[in-house]
Amino acid sequence: MKKTRAAWPVVVPFACAAAVHAQPAPQLGKAPLAEVVAAMTAEEKARLLVGMGMKLDFEGAPPIDPEDAKVPEKVPGAAGRTHAIPRLGIPSLTLSDGPAGVRIAPRRPGDERSYHATGFPVATLLASTWDTKLLEEVGAAFGAEAAEYGVDVLLAPALNIQRNPLGGRNFEYYSEDPLVSGKMAAAFVRGVQAKGVGTSPKHFAVNNQEFNRMQSNSVLGERALREIYLRGFEIAVKESAPWTVMSSYNLVNGTYTSQSRDLLTTILREEWGYGGLVMSDWFSGNDVVAQVAAGNDLIMPGMPLQTSALAAAGGTTSRRDLDRSVERALALVAQSPTFKGRAYYDQPDLWGHAQVARRAAADGLVLLKNAGSTLPLAPARQVALFGNASYQLFAGGTGSGDVNKKHVVSLQEGLAAAGYAVDPGLKDAYLKHVAEQRAKNPQPMWFMPLPPIPEMTVAPDVLAAQAARAHLAVVTLGRSSGEFGDRKLEDDFALTAVERDLLRDVAAAFHAKGKKVVVVLNVGGVVEVASWRDQVDAILLAWLPGQEGGHAVADVLRGSVSPSGRLATTFPVRYEDVSSAKNFPGRELPGAKPLVENPFAGKPAEVVYEEGLYVGYRYHDTFDVAPAYEFGYGLTYSDFTFGPPRLSAPSLAEEVKVSVAVTNAGQVPCRAVPQLYVGAPAGKLDRPRSELKAFAKTRLLPPGETEEVTFTLRPSDLAAFDPARSSWVVEPGAYELRVGASSRDIKGTARLDVPSERVVAKAHRALAPQAPIRELRPSKR
Repeated sequence: MKKTRAAWPVVVPFACAAAVHAQPAPQLGKAPLAEVVAAMTAEEKARLLVGMGMKLDFEGAPPIDPEDAKVPEKVPGAAGRTHAIPRLGIPSLTLSDGPAGVRIAPRRPGDERSYHATGFPVATLLASTWDTKLLEEVGAAFGAEAAEYGVDVLLAPALNIQRNPLGGRNFEYYSEDPLVSGKMAAAFVRGVQAKGVGTSPKHFAVNNQEFNRMQSNSVLGERALREIYLRGFEIAVKESAPWTVMSSYNLVNGTYTSQSRDLLTTILREEWGYGGLVMSDWFSGNDVVAQVAAGNDLIMPGMPLQTSALAAAGGTTSRRDLDRSVERALALVAQSPTFKGRAYYDQPDLWGHAQVARRAAADGLVLLKNAGSTLPLAPARQVALFGNASYQLFAGGTGSGDVNKKHVVSLQEGLAAAGYAVDPGLKDAYLKHVAEQRAKNPQPMWFMPLPPIPEMTVAPDVLAAQAARAHLAVVTLGRSSGEFGDRKLEDDFALTAVERDLLRDVAAAFHAKGKKVVVVLNVGGVVEVASWRDQVDAILLAWLPGQEGGHAVADVLRGSVSPSGRLATTFPVRYEDVSSAKNFPGRELPGAKPLVENPFAGKPAEVVYEEGLYVGYRYHDTFDVAPAYEFGYGLTYSDFTFGPPRLSAPSLAEEVKVSVAVTNAGQVPCRAVPQLYVGAPAGKLDRPRSELKAFAKTRLLPPGETEEVTFTLRPSDLAAFDPARSSWVVEPGAYELRVGASSRDIKGTARLDVPSERVVAKAHRALAPQAPIRELRPSKR
């Protein structure tokens, strides 16, 4: 059924407004914004800036606002709504999660239809494609689906830095590197907003752990803040103009981000030129007046006490802050699908979007090992398929990043569709085990993850029989991740004892028969691989590949898609090799007064980012700490050669072009991912040994074909932030440009001279730490 604004009278201007007011009220879209603001009462302004609450989806949960709860939801299951002001022509907007698909309720009372959404691959996998054009296409599918369900703003993408492998929401985030994060986010935003739906890049900023996230203070230096944790957001804001930005839960250097004028006004708006709206994360901060004064315009999900506090805020400054935020909120409403009366039909192209999800998943799978050309598999093979996750795929994470999907294709189903046979007895045993273990677990509370299901123990006689019958073994190791908690070192980052035994026993049985063993990693984050990788012949990293994951993995295993994914995060040999291992996720502050009165808000805590700039490969490469698999790494079914890098000029003026010829020297059509790293000369500012400054993904190159790839470098790409001068500075000297297939697989170098110092941009001194921080420095190794 066609649905338009007329189907929802609560969000439509009432024609009888003139009967209430002597003069007709100015209408949004017909009168200047300033006139609409001037016509609003203090209560109306406050209601526009404070959301309508949300329905807490667990038994016995009371409504946040009983009156607002009476208003029918336009999109049941959406994350939040804004208040309508009918007399001024201001409708209510609908905001929906999420980062892996449109999160709405799949069922509606009194309605036999289902309202499922496509479960796309998680952001970590999408970043592993290194393909911004594909991210734009994925974003367009998200946007089309959101629009078709009547959603105005999609609460995505999430682009916090993957600072530590144990971060609970790393699966929602793109990378450990700000350039990859920012470029991927910008492409995704452009795709979504091309469909007329808004986005909300989040969580701004330095929200890199779930540990006491609503009362945790992230303490870090200005360089790390600017160069690592804000840089991705800056790229996304400048290259895609998102309609909104979402502030984060945590404090940064002593101030809640949603109450930080330094962050939301000085940096975001004055330095970066952002002109959109800022909204809070749900239930964040502790002072609604301070939030609006800082530049956090929309308070979500909203509570009556916050509305009252804003309406009562006195003083010229408070009123000016209020009016400024109201104008931004009105501008958001005016460009929304709801305000424009866009029809929606609740009939998204789920089949077409599933094909986009499958292709994106296959392009983001990373081949970590392929000894003796184990892969691709020969056709029509008998496969011994081990591991719970082979039959119950982890498609995505939990929490607000989850999606109510219509189906999930398991690896067993994907292999069967690709013509591979799986022993039915082994399949039945695993499905029975999973069902029995799941029945033992209580249903989790709202947004909480399911407890992990213990891996099934496989008897020796079963292993022997499978090794005798099957052509090879595939073992899938699975684990999810989610909101509200960080991952654990034992039995999560590291394999469980049963998983270690399973790998050992399967490898022994199959290798004794001269047969290969393949491991598929169906994981929400980085896992330890160094202790067991030599036992197996091939390792394929599938991340959380979305609802079509089983098909995508089968596509790569059989070779219909040659793997072209590359790691956007480092796999360490040991957890102790991670630069933040000693201070993640932080520490609680005993005796500290709670900052918020919320039983779900955790305790006051602090995390000091002592590693400074040295996150991920920046640490490993600078301090010579060997990784298990480095940033940018990934194998293919072909081989590529790189020509020498050629510069358009020997020294830097306004820009320099760096060109390289990439040739498919193998026998299989495939895509390469050339990466440009820069090493800075020694100067006043410490710099990592190597930093990614540009990347590209070639087209599908047939054997023998060459593609010329050209990167552009500008002074801003080489600049570092100098806190002493609050400036972005390019220091003079010889810069080494390194073109390679990963951060450590460098194929060619070139020298670029900077004759004299360049001050690229002046900045404000903002969000400086309250006390000196002992940060990691190369000279203090």
